[in-house]
Amino acid sequence: MCEPESPSFSEEKVVTKEETYNVTISDQRLLDLGYRPKFRREMSLFGVLGISFCAIGILNGMSSALQTGLFSGGPLGLFWGWNICSFFMLLIAFSFAEICSAYPTMGGLYFWVCKMKPDVPILGFFTGWLYSMAMVFTGVSTNLSTALYLSSMAEVGQGRSLTKLEITTIAWAVNIFSGIINTIGTKAIGHMSTLFVWWTLGGTVILVTTLLVRAPIMNSADFVFTNVQNFTGWQSRGFVVLLGFLQAVYTLEGCETAAQVAEEAVRAEILAPLAVVGSVAGSWLIGLAYLLALLFAVQDIASVQATTFAIPIAQLFYDAVGPRLSQMCLTVIMVSQLMAAITTFTASSRLFYALARDNAFPFKKQFMTLNRFQAPYWGVWTSVLIGCIISCAYIGSAIAFNAILSSAAISVMLSYLQPIIIRVFWPNSFVFNDVFEPYLTFFLEISIQVFGPFRLGRWSWLVNFASFLFTIFVCVLFILPTAYPVDVLNMNYSVIAVGGLLVVITINWFWWGRHSFKGLVKTVTGTGVEG
Repeated sequence: MCEPESPSFSEEKVVTKEETYNVTISDQRLLDLGYRPKFRREMSLFGVLGISFCAIGILNGMSSALQTGLFSGGPLGLFWGWNICSFFMLLIAFSFAEICSAYPTMGGLYFWVCKMKPDVPILGFFTGWLYSMAMVFTGVSTNLSTALYLSSMAEVGQGRSLTKLEITTIAWAVNIFSGIINTIGTKAIGHMSTLFVWWTLGGTVILVTTLLVRAPIMNSADFVFTNVQNFTGWQSRGFVVLLGFLQAVYTLEGCETAAQVAEEAVRAEILAPLAVVGSVAGSWLIGLAYLLALLFAVQDIASVQATTFAIPIAQLFYDAVGPRLSQMCLTVIMVSQLMAAITTFTASSRLFYALARDNAFPFKKQFMTLNRFQAPYWGVWTSVLIGCIISCAYIGSAIAFNAILSSAAISVMLSYLQPIIIRVFWPNSFVFNDVFEPYLTFFLEISIQVFGPFRLGRWSWLVNFASFLFTIFVCVLFILPTAYPVDVLNMNYSVIAVGGLLVVITINWFWWGRHSFKGLVKTVTGTGVEG
């Protein structure tokens, strides 16, 4: 077997025996999976955890999507939706952590699907392409949201509204800045993601304290936990509350991003799954504290709904704490949004690298090239280019642009569905007793050959089955119309955007993919298809 490439360390750095041992263990696991280590393992638990925290972006995610639940279900829908969805997203995180511990490699969802169902390469191809596009679209969304926060700050502070062209120009600048930071490489991203953890904790304390101390009127507990708001036009209160659940799901997507940097982490088979689970658990608690502060401090939901600010939550801050403190609150969220934007391109570039490594992406040599900072810069700047192109759609049609971006959330959940389906229908163990197990021959093919340190044991199938049902439910909910009566302005066009993306991937498979991609390619021997 080929020996792993030795990581490069500066002469001044002292490498302890424990660090060397940890790197050797992780690299050996990567070799066992058929891949030669090429990245330096420089990320600690805080760095890997920060990557998932950045991708989830609890402060910016909840702030940007708050109006979805506030206008569809109100405080009741937001509070209960947050806790219910957080519970199920935590189950999904447990499911992913078990797989990630067994397969701690770059590529995440794509690699897991290919490894667990190597006899169906089209499934891995679709997962990889769908998820990579979802990551790029998510990056575009976060970059534009950063620009919208700056626009809201200009409106609050100077009373000046930025034009669509100006907002798009700022989004371009954020796109390029994200590309520059990602080009600097693993160490810079690791430091930034560690900073993000502390920024989230400190920012939450600042936002919660400001809202609770400065709000002129505090809402009652009865209002926070039982009040229902409906600005959708739908008559069914139950359906309206369910629509508000989308805010929580949108916010909590991203825990699997830790897997994208697994080949850059020490003891990835332990740290990556811990980061996957820890990011959701931490976001649940931090988000709950922030959400309660927002609900107790909101002065007038109708005012938020009628706002002219670029980001509706700016109106909530303006009413609750005044213009000067609103600027501070928006700055905290905007910086969080910026770091989240950078992380999405980290994930997409690593995914492009993984796809190219297995001949599932064109220009293999280019996309597998690393610069002196250990960054897959071709993937980084491809993400930047696509982001800049899509951002231009905002100038012409906000409806078309929003359809593209809303398709990202659905595409992520559809990508989640693939490995979960495999673990449900091809599990390694059953919750059934030995009397029924012999009759379930359809399930006898196992999906994970060798487990990692993180294992769910007898609870694995139940966790995956619950995750499967919830993911199906959310995917359906994401494509339903959010307003009534439905017209060309309020129609949910995300189903068209996702359908168009699936058509493009299908054409790509039959035109190019089925000839080039046959499964996971082992780089240890230089050739060969993973079976």
